[in-house]
Amino acid sequence: MMGRGPHAMGNIEKPKDARGALNRLIRYLGDYKVQLLIIALLTVVSSLMALAGPYLMGVAIDNMILAGDIPGLVRISLLLAGVYLFSALVSMASGWVMAIISQRSLKKLRKELFEHIQTLSLSFFDKRLAGDLMSRLTNDVDSIGMAISSNVTTLMSSSISLVGILVMMFSLNVWLASASLLVFPIMVYITAFIGGKTRAGFMALMTKMGSLNGVMQETITGQRVVIAFEQQESVNRKFTATNDEVKAISIKTNTYSMMMMPLMGILTNANIAIVAGLGAWMTLQGMATVGLIATFIMYSRRFADPLRQFGNIYNSIQSALAGAERIFEVIDTEPELKDASNAIGVNDFDGYVEFENVDFEYVPGVPVLKNISLKAEPGQTIALVGPTGAGKTTIVNLLTRFYDINDGSIKIDETDIRKIKMDDLRRQLGIVLQDVFLFSGTVMDNIRYGKLDATDEECVHAAELANADGFIRRLPKGYDTELSERAGNISQGQRQLISIARALVADPAILVLDEATSSVDTRTEIQIQEAFRRLMSGRTSFVIAHRLSTIRRADMVLVINNGEIIERGTHEELIEKKGFYYRVYMSQFKGTNGSDVEPIRLIPAEQTAPQFSQRGMPGMGGMSGIGGMGGMRSMGSTDNPGDRGNTAELSGHGSMRGGPGMPDMMGRMMEIVKAFREKGATSPEGALSLEELGLPPRFRMMMRSPMGQSGIFSEVDGKYYLSEERLNDTRAQFLNE
Repeated sequence: MMGRGPHAMGNIEKPKDARGALNRLIRYLGDYKVQLLIIALLTVVSSLMALAGPYLMGVAIDNMILAGDIPGLVRISLLLAGVYLFSALVSMASGWVMAIISQRSLKKLRKELFEHIQTLSLSFFDKRLAGDLMSRLTNDVDSIGMAISSNVTTLMSSSISLVGILVMMFSLNVWLASASLLVFPIMVYITAFIGGKTRAGFMALMTKMGSLNGVMQETITGQRVVIAFEQQESVNRKFTATNDEVKAISIKTNTYSMMMMPLMGILTNANIAIVAGLGAWMTLQGMATVGLIATFIMYSRRFADPLRQFGNIYNSIQSALAGAERIFEVIDTEPELKDASNAIGVNDFDGYVEFENVDFEYVPGVPVLKNISLKAEPGQTIALVGPTGAGKTTIVNLLTRFYDINDGSIKIDETDIRKIKMDDLRRQLGIVLQDVFLFSGTVMDNIRYGKLDATDEECVHAAELANADGFIRRLPKGYDTELSERAGNISQGQRQLISIARALVADPAILVLDEATSSVDTRTEIQIQEAFRRLMSGRTSFVIAHRLSTIRRADMVLVINNGEIIERGTHEELIEKKGFYYRVYMSQFKGTNGSDVEPIRLIPAEQTAPQFSQRGMPGMGGMSGIGGMGGMRSMGSTDNPGDRGNTAELSGHGSMRGGPGMPDMMGRMMEIVKAFREKGATSPEGALSLEELGLPPRFRMMMRSPMGQSGIFSEVDGKYYLSEERLNDTRAQFLNE
């Protein structure tokens, strides 16, 4: 059975600190003490007015109805109507004020949660599903809102009613009042027992709903890959399995929750029967009147109402507390990366960059970078070259301080980046990745994202330099054209050009670039390359290079393999050495091994899936798109955390068809396969953990993706193994294309 990632549910999880969560929620209401005092006064008035009703009815029976006093009966009836109407109006007013308070408190909670998420490090998101975080921001906050908006006033009203009824009953007749309390201990026990069950159930339900949201969000986002692999049935099975778990937990939780009302109803009727029986006997003995018995029966029925309300409130509060604990879990998560107490502000960099003996691990005990040392002078271009998983993008991830190093130092202008405020550091770093992310909104808004105070003229000028102005002006509304989610209504190449314009408008001192690959047409590729050259002009640039033209222009080429810099120099110097780089150059760019060396073919770690039109998927034949292997980007669209130091894979798929970049994508998967084979994890008995395999936590996330559902990799009790049979079937089908 495929794993469901780190969020998979086992036994029902119980709240860790319900009281602590309740106290923290109450503090969100602390800003509205005056309004809460007004609500309390209104609730007291409403509840006391409602308590007068049964007493007046008893008086009416004994003094008006039995005595035949019609005028008196009319007067008391009008008084009753006025009492109930006034009580209802006061109750409505307190509910309206409470709704305002609750929504303002929720706004504050939601804002605090969202803003705190923005402070968390990338490692936090590496370990969590986006859908689960969305569930905390929406479902869990909503459950708290429902509890606060209705239950605060209900709790006060029920408490006042319960105390008021007890006072009224004991003041009217002690024996009947005592009889009315016979079932009270049973009601209290049932409320406590069922409440404990529902609290644990609601916690488990919300956690599993987060997993279900994660499945839906991930599948919808990766729908292109689902269709390309014809995995609709597979993702349906995955959704159904998670949905069934939600159903099972929901049935159990709601069964306990819905037991409250019927049980309270039975006990209420039993209580009325006791009061009626004892009252009838007392009436016959001359110890009570008919009106008094009627008053007690109404009070007895109302006595159960607060207890029933307590039961419902208890269930609602348990749901809210479960959601609150999940929310506070995120709020209490400390960012792994923080500014040092003595961090300095920097307005501009000259662009001198130095790595000195840098070591780094994503997973403790699994080195990714080892003893990396390099220097970049201001304005220099450094090309990073190496096979998949070598550590290229990890280097630039560390430069941008997405992660902190384990050992060594990284300096910019002779200052350790850990001593520079992160906002200032990243403001001076421009990042253009292949996997471009544009936000919904206008084209102009997306360009301005690089510098929020940039003028329209600055944005247009940046677009002109990025060769994006021409196609933007041809869009339906030009720069005011609305982009859909992830800019799906424009091409990959156009998204790349807009991202370059976004970097240009920010005017950074240091650039981090991931060159575009063959996922764009030749004309767009030329435009992108020209835009890259303009962007790099006069700036220190680190380029994850895929093209010979970029490598030749670089001031320094760093050849990275197994997390180490194994060669460095200019293109010409490395060719003369006839080492690793020379073999790469001869096999990848010259198509020959030079007859005297063993060839090596690099597989770009940052390869993206080809962009297919709505009308068809060229070159895919009968198999719908092994090109969907682009979904493997979860293993390392940024070499993160996939830079595991694997050696270059010999590519034997040069004849494969299926669209641009297909051989590279298959090769990408084969490197992961290689790790399983080397460790002997090729059967359920030989299954190993991620740490034992040397694979990053994101591999678990990949197992939740449509790619993971292909059956090539399987999970057993949190450990993974390779299915050679399924791999051979997939490869044979691919080769037959």
